Amino acid sequence: MRLLPLFALVSACFLAHGLRAEDKVAYGKYLVEEVGKCQDCHTPRLENGQLDKDKWLKGAVLDFQPIKPVEGWHKTSPDLTSSSRLFQRWGAAGIAKFLTTGLNPRGHAADPPMPAYKLKAADAEAIVEYLKSLK
Repeated sequence: MRLLPLFALVSACFLAHGLRAEDKVAYGKYLVEEVGKCQDCHTPRLENGQLDKDKWLKGAVLDFQPIKPVEGWHKTSPDLTSSSRLFQRWGAAGIAKFLTTGLNPRGHAADPPMPAYKLKAADAEAIVEYLKSLK
């Protein structure tokens, strides 16, 4: 599809010239929901299997597990919203550091099944702005 390269070019132009706050939130939402698909693990599901939009990114019990035991495997995912314990402990800077380095504020990688992201600073900042918009 020809729109994808155009979207990438427009996104790069926005990032190169800086984004307004509302644009940064929208870009962060795009990265979280369309690229990272963070809601698949961090949002609980309703009985019908649909994501619970009232508990968006509020953490969830994971509905998958490894075939063989994996050391440090978490059966739940944390709440990512700005009112969460995680956000309060790490702060915006800690979350941005995690997204750019793959390491939490104490210098440790996340336990499985969380992947280690190493994003550009502007992308991590946009994600943090989006998460700050969620209560």
